[in-house]
Amino acid sequence: MSNVVHLVGISGTGMGALAMLFRELGWEVRGSDLAFDPPIGPALEAAGVTCLRGYAAEHVAGELDLVVVGNAIRRDNVEATAVRERGLRALSMSAALREYFLTGRRPLVVTGTHGKTTTSAMSAWICASADLEPGYFIGGLPKNFPSGAAVGSLRRKIVGGSAPPAPFVIEGDEYDAVYWHKEPKFFDYVGVGEDDVVIVTGIEHDHIDIYPDEASYVAQFAKLAAKVPEAGLIVCDASQHLAVRTLQEHARARLVFYALEGDDTGELTPTWLAAPAPIDAGGMQPFDLFVGGMSCGRFAMKSPGAHNVRDAVAALCACAEGFRVPVLRARTGLATFEGVRRRQDLLGAPRGISVYDDFAHHPTAVEETLAALRAKQKAAHAEQTGGRLWAVFEPRSATACRALHQQAYARAFGSADLVLLAPLGRANVPAGERLDLELLARDIGDKAEAMPSVDAILERLAAEARPGDAIALLSNGAFGGLHSRLLARLTP
Repeated sequence: MSNVVHLVGISGTGMGALAMLFRELGWEVRGSDLAFDPPIGPALEAAGVTCLRGYAAEHVAGELDLVVVGNAIRRDNVEATAVRERGLRALSMSAALREYFLTGRRPLVVTGTHGKTTTSAMSAWICASADLEPGYFIGGLPKNFPSGAAVGSLRRKIVGGSAPPAPFVIEGDEYDAVYWHKEPKFFDYVGVGEDDVVIVTGIEHDHIDIYPDEASYVAQFAKLAAKVPEAGLIVCDASQHLAVRTLQEHARARLVFYALEGDDTGELTPTWLAAPAPIDAGGMQPFDLFVGGMSCGRFAMKSPGAHNVRDAVAALCACAEGFRVPVLRARTGLATFEGVRRRQDLLGAPRGISVYDDFAHHPTAVEETLAALRAKQKAAHAEQTGGRLWAVFEPRSATACRALHQQAYARAFGSADLVLLAPLGRANVPAGERLDLELLARDIGDKAEAMPSVDAILERLAAEARPGDAIALLSNGAFGGLHSRLLARLTP
């Protein structure tokens, strides 16, 4: 008989992906949640997962080899209570990943405030293109893979023997693991072996709901750096001064730094350096790569923008220095990287109006995403004028809904021609701590307006968007179904 696992809170992105991994191992998988909306609900059912709506003690009755409890589940949840009363073996998502999927592998852990999903997807695809048969666990849907998670190969067989363990690329989240272990998930992903590879894209205060100040947030990355074994490798953006200082003070592993041409890296000379070139008319992003001062030639990828070049250099460095992927072979893999859904994701272009979906919600991510889309729009319409970039922003995360980045948001929309601000996506933020949308609109200027509802945003876009415009829908949530509703309204 196969092993049986039950996942409490299975509809989350990470928990749903974990369920798929257990199915790939041949386990019987079932799970409970309040809803099983698309895309995760249908995907779980198609994979043979038993989906149980709502939470009930009887869901954890019978013979269970393992229960995995999601980090959104509170201690007083009826299933969590029943698990404790029955004495069932229970793990967090990150602990389950460590025990069942990372052990025996070489982890490539991608951490940092921004760019984790794209960098993880790039790294996994570069390793796959180099025939390393990686496993991966990514907090998004990479377009090169059928899903965001796969077991991969435990050990690659070669003629006359066996190769070292295959890599397992995992997006390392700094959010807490589970109600009984209030520490970052990424702590479970390092120290699995003796030679972990870790990417730190940068450190910028986030997740204010659990890290009230910058010091408490930075402290998690300091602990992470100390946990990486001496024989490991940490790859870091040299322009991220806070991250550099933190790693240099706490890391035991070898540090390798990367940057873009023109970055302020202080007295630090990055080993890996990229010089971005203008986006071409086809939307490709070229850049020249230098390693140790030596030219490796011109690279190109389909994901435009300086922030994507930065992610690409991190992935190239980690794969080459950590897993010995030849740089020229990595270049071929990068050129065929299709991107990640909800990252500059072109949903359609009805009536010549390009509609993009992007997960950006932190001001830095908003600024970089809009700059990339502006550059892409200009390259595609070099001989035309009048195409406008609309930024439609829904503050939804615990950090975005607060005034922490009030001034930073005012600067983040500089590349947009028109800005529509949706109401806050959370109603439980104290009045004195909320992001002030009316003030934000005034600070941005005449091009911005705080809208009363998602429906009002839909009507404005349907009435005023014109051919040649690009609309960036920026939210880390469903945005009230605006994506599909807008495409339907714009379609002739």
